[in-house]
Amino acid sequence: MSVPDSYALPTNRSAGPTNQLPPSPIVSTNLATPSRALAIGAHPDDIEFGCGGTLAKWAANGCEVFHLVLTDGSKGTWDPDVDQAELVITRQREQRVAARELGGGRKDADVVFLGWIDGELDAGLRQRWEVAFWIRKFQPDVVLGHDPWRRYRIHPDHRNAGFLTTDAIVAARDPKFFPEQNVAPHRPSSLLLWEADEADHVEEVSDDHLNAKVRALLAHESQYGTTMRISNGMSSSEVDAFASAVAERASEAGSLAGIATGEAFKLINRL
Repeated sequence: MSVPDSYALPTNRSAGPTNQLPPSPIVSTNLATPSRALAIGAHPDDIEFGCGGTLAKWAANGCEVFHLVLTDGSKGTWDPDVDQAELVITRQREQRVAARELGGGRKDADVVFLGWIDGELDAGLRQRWEVAFWIRKFQPDVVLGHDPWRRYRIHPDHRNAGFLTTDAIVAARDPKFFPEQNVAPHRPSSLLLWEADEADHVEEVSDDHLNAKVRALLAHESQYGTTMRISNGMSSSEVDAFASAVAERASEAGSLAGIATGEAFKLINRL
């Protein structure tokens, strides 16, 4: 099984049921392309689902993109017989391929895995120390991550990853936090939270960016059955259905701002 070298969205954009975004006033669209962007996800593939199109757009415009994955992804399967150690290695390999599909991850050092146990991520001080370090190290203009305030979010890793992102931004910007790191403080200019409970910003993405997002998601082969409804045979109809769902979601997000396709976020720029 292999990821297609190229993938074009099917002309039939109909898809199965998708989650409707909560209604909210859109007050902004399209940040200026940052010089550096850091996406922080709880698990491998979270970044691609949350902001893959935006990262592909920015990378194509010259942005240096970094990925920070907080957990080891060791519970990302419905198969009780899967060897978890092997799954961790597989998911790291898939994440690196996905990052390259989006135009980032040119070096292994651009994709960092903190390795906290899947399903057991805490928004604790030690975890905050590590995330703050990488914000200072990469010096992103824009940070992207999970919205920790989304109502009815039941996965603790997504919730805690969001709080770690916001808490670490505060720590990274102020010199009295973690001075032993010996890395200069850094204050990003903007924070974009995906799956936002109250989205107020949309990044416009083209079909090319959506194609890159789909290719990046398809790089996560270990997740076909768990999150993409694609069988091990990777049938073309299932792949098309998944790609159509991604496109439909982008259409929903774009409609919030009167554009064809996009990705919706909560924008926080008072950091």
